[in-house]
Amino acid sequence: MIRHTSVGVPKGTCYGWTDVPVADTFEQEAAETKRNLESMLDDNKLDIVFSSPLTRARKLAAFCGYDNPVTDDRLKEMNMGDWEMMRYDDIESKDPAILKWYNDYMNLAATNGESYRMLYQRVANFLDELRQHDYQRVAIFAHGGVLICAGVYARLFPEDDCFSHLTPYGGIQVIEL
Repeated sequence: MIRHTSVGVPKGTCYGWTDVPVADTFEQEAAETKRNLESMLDDNKLDIVFSSPLTRARKLAAFCGYDNPVTDDRLKEMNMGDWEMMRYDDIESKDPAILKWYNDYMNLAATNGESYRMLYQRVANFLDELRQHDYQRVAIFAHGGVLICAGVYARLFPEDDCFSHLTPYGGIQVIEL
């Protein structure tokens, strides 16, 4: 599982499902990700490559040599609803519901968006379906929240500590299903 590279939005901006641009450092970050992925694969071919349909994931897949990954909406980042493209600091004055969300983001959804549980369920559905196939080696280009959910699903780390295991931009997380 490969997390997209840094994004070209101001720090502190909520951008879940928004198709934001990659940062100006894309080429450098993507080259490092590609090298890391190639060293992990050791010339073994992949059975299939999946990607979130959002540009930041598909662009990294293409840079790594996978121009036509199978896209799946279940691999999108958490839908942040009405808060998309707002700065977190500004959301508080416009939607006080974020204060409750800060205290229980695992269970509460962003206004007109998703909760962690909703994100986890769609990622788990994707992985359950993936397990139905005879694939041995799969690459999935996605987002930090998706990788966290996959790590919990694969029991790499417990759910109550999952956000401390956020894969860095351009990072790779290996799971076995």
